[in-house]
Amino acid sequence: MAYGRILYRGEIYEGFFEIDGGRVVIDGYEIEDYKFLPPVKPSKIICVGLNYLDHAKELNMEIPEEPVIFLKPPSALIGHEDTIILPNVSKRVDYEGEIAVVIKRRCKNVSKDDALDYVLGYTCFNDVTARDLQSKDGQWTRSKSFDTFAPLGPYVVTEIPEVLKIETRLNGKVVQKSDTSNLIFDIPTLIEFVSSIMTLERGDVIATGTPSGVGTLKRGDVVEIDVNGLVLRNYVR
Repeated sequence: MAYGRILYRGEIYEGFFEIDGGRVVIDGYEIEDYKFLPPVKPSKIICVGLNYLDHAKELNMEIPEEPVIFLKPPSALIGHEDTIILPNVSKRVDYEGEIAVVIKRRCKNVSKDDALDYVLGYTCFNDVTARDLQSKDGQWTRSKSFDTFAPLGPYVVTEIPEVLKIETRLNGKVVQKSDTSNLIFDIPTLIEFVSSIMTLERGDVIATGTPSGVGTLKRGDVVEIDVNGLVLRNYVR
C-alpha cells in the first residue's frame, strides 16, 4: 500500500492507493496521465547531519554521541520529476541521497520501543546543499533552504522492511550505495530523539542522513534516489 498526493485531471488526490506493476490504482481503477506531487505537506522537515558510518569515515569525522539535526523549510519541497534549480549565488551544489520517514500522527516524547507506531512509511529524499555557502556561513540554514532543495517522493511506502537499501544515481551512474544497517542512529532512535525536542505533526518528515559518495550537481544532470526500488527522479537546471 502507498500514500501520496497525485495531480489527476486537474484535481489533487491525497490518500492511500495501490501500485500494481508500476500502475497507480485508486479505488479499484487504474489512472493514467497523472503527476506525483510531494507526497505530504509537512509542517517541518527534520534532517540528520551525519548518520552513516561510511560517510563519517569518508569525512574522517568522529562518530557523534547523539544525532546532529537541522531543519529545512517546507517551501524547499518539490516532487518526483520536478526540477532542482541551482542558485546563481552558489558555485557548488551537492546531492545527498537519503531515506526519509513520514510521521503518521501527532506525537511527543516517543520511546524507541513505540516509535514505529507513529510512522506512516518511508520515501526518498534528496538533501540538496549549497556546499560553498555551508562552509562560508559556518551554519547550515542558507545552504539547505533554497527553493527546490528538498525533493521528496514519489510516494510513501507504508510497509517498512527490516533493512532499507539506498542508491543514488547521477546521469545513470551509481554514486552512493548503502543500507540502514550502516546507520549510526536507527530510525526508532531518531524519532525518540527528535520527539523529545519538538512535537511531531502528521506529515512531518525525518530525513535519516546520507551515505558516502556525496557529489556535485550541474545544470543538465539527472539525479535519482532509489530506496528499495522506489525511485525519486529530478532534473537540474
